Amino acid sequence: MKKIWSVVVNKPTSLGFSAVILMGMVVASGLLGLLRLRILYGQFTPEETDIFFAAFRIPNLLFEILAMGALTSAFIPVYTRYISKGDGEGAHTLSAILINCTLAVVMAVSVPVFLFTEEISKLFTPGFSDAQIVQMAVYTRSMIILQVLPLLIGNFFTGILQSMRLFFIPALAPVLYNIGMIIGILLFARDYGLYSAVMGVGIGAFLFMIIQLPLVLSVGFRPRWNFNIHNPGVKEVFRLVLPRMIGLGATQIDVTVDLILSTIIGPKMVTVFTLAQSLQQLPVRLFGNTISQASFPTLSRASALEEMEKFKQSVSSAIRMVLFLVIPTSAFFIVLRIPIIRIVFGASLFDWESTVLTSLTLSAFSISLFAQAISQILTRGFYALYDSRTPVLISIGTIILNSIVSMYFVLILHLPIWSLGLSTSIAGIVNMVVLYVIMYKRIGGFDEYDTYIQPIKVCLAACVSALVVYIPMKLLDQLVFDTSRVFGLVVLTFLSGSLGVVTYLFLSWVLNIAEVYYLGRIFGQIKRLRTLFIEPAAEITGGEITSS
Repeated sequence: MKKIWSVVVNKPTSLGFSAVILMGMVVASGLLGLLRLRILYGQFTPEETDIFFAAFRIPNLLFEILAMGALTSAFIPVYTRYISKGDGEGAHTLSAILINCTLAVVMAVSVPVFLFTEEISKLFTPGFSDAQIVQMAVYTRSMIILQVLPLLIGNFFTGILQSMRLFFIPALAPVLYNIGMIIGILLFARDYGLYSAVMGVGIGAFLFMIIQLPLVLSVGFRPRWNFNIHNPGVKEVFRLVLPRMIGLGATQIDVTVDLILSTIIGPKMVTVFTLAQSLQQLPVRLFGNTISQASFPTLSRASALEEMEKFKQSVSSAIRMVLFLVIPTSAFFIVLRIPIIRIVFGASLFDWESTVLTSLTLSAFSISLFAQAISQILTRGFYALYDSRTPVLISIGTIILNSIVSMYFVLILHLPIWSLGLSTSIAGIVNMVVLYVIMYKRIGGFDEYDTYIQPIKVCLAACVSALVVYIPMKLLDQLVFDTSRVFGLVVLTFLSGSLGVVTYLFLSWVLNIAEVYYLGRIFGQIKRLRTLFIEPAAEITGGEITSS
């Protein structure tokens, strides 16, 4: 137990070790999320799950605007400033006030939403029948009660722990969220039908919050009845959060437009779009989100201490690593789109038409994976500079672009569901380019290698590797492996994908891409993490780890 606790309270001293912890948990959470969807499609058809996915829209809107805006753009930088100056009591007071105020606002907004759920649902899903609207409203009300408040509190806990460079438990929380959803489906599907998935959402949200509570209490946080909005830190958060809330509101409008257009295109299109979006978000979360999260405390601290050269180096290093990891992933997603969808979602009730449409939508999304991941790093860089206005204004502009292009594709050109993925990619690339140009000017530029040469090398290696994956997939399909069976499909996909990965790493070494060596050091960090369990435990002194 002492060894396990040493991992829990360990404060990583490097970006690599922080990223390893986050990536490992994102992989676990992502795989469990895919397993959850596979179980869901073993029980219900895509037409049925349309209602379940649509029911998330209103609870997610409440949560994203009212909670995530305060957390990502304002709370963590201000909280980190208190910690950097040694004012732990001020930091905990700030967090308590913000949690109380946010809870009060969410509860106040939830009451009218709860009363008029059916009317709001009709606006969001014009393609649904009256019976579907009624069922969707029941699910939505349940999620507002079961999901929103636990996730809100849990995400503030995540912000507190990440600000103190405690990454393990916050990274474990989403894993338990997915486990809770799986438990709900497996235990209650027979008796409660699709509502079992809603029950699983409630179980997962509770686990997400409660797993972080002991560690949050151990670092000194205590709940307190305090609504002092005149607290200087709270004022600073409110100043920073308003532009971010506006930006998130615009984002939610964009997501809602996608939902409306999906229901207009036809039955099961909400499910197809949601599944493709879930898959493309996995590498963005795995690489973009984890690296940006791991670097955010460092960026905030460098900004607070006015160490701009260190700030520039951290941004540059994070972008290079994201490009190195995400670009080949995009290429493999495009080449292996059908096998991936068949393996992940090919349950008995997920038909071939849904498989093809989901794979095409995934390919359209994959074009902009690199841009989505880099945008997360650049956006957090602006937040660390206490500038939430610039990324919000850029985000609003690209969201408007995305909505206009989406409506043009669907309502004017009458293109299929994959067009929504394409419009998202167009807007995502524009968003990244504008953020990069402004950041480039703000911090005095990046190294020429970072800007031009390294991306070209990575793209070249990724394209050749994708070709290496494609050739055996085509040559060996049916001739050697029976891909009409799951086992043959999995083996061929694994062998082809492994060959592509080996080729990519070899070409990266040949082209002298520095990140391939850094990747080796990351594996060394994984070994270091393993030794915490199998070697004599480190001594814990004042919350830091020292050698035994």
